[in-house]
Amino acid sequence: MLSELNQFYEKLEEPEKSCFLALRDYILSLSEHITPEWKYKLPFFYFKGKMFCYLWMDKKTKEPYIGIAKAQLLDFEYLVQGDRKRMKILPIPANEDLPIGKIKESLEAAMQFYN
Repeated sequence: MLSELNQFYEKLEEPEKSCFLALRDYILSLSEHITPEWKYKLPFFYFKGKMFCYLWMDKKTKEPYIGIAKAQLLDFEYLVQGDRKRMKILPIPANEDLPIGKIKESLEAAMQFYN
């Protein structure tokens, strides 16, 4: 039987499924200190045991995004704050190549707040 976390990925339809799986694998590759968790009914990633980022989908557009904890401290124009207080999101177009440069830059910058 699959865990709730694995069920989340398995239930997705393409192209979102491939996008989310690629994001998961890339995020986990950034550091041995990043671990996948199932929190608040969505895939979360912890860095050194603390909430780091999560994957979700915009309710209106159905586009995936990465929610980044402590991103209110980051000043990258491509991160969207919206009405969030502590998080910003990085929208990810499901039908395009992953914006690896933006993902790496924002997540590596966010990791600095945990050291």
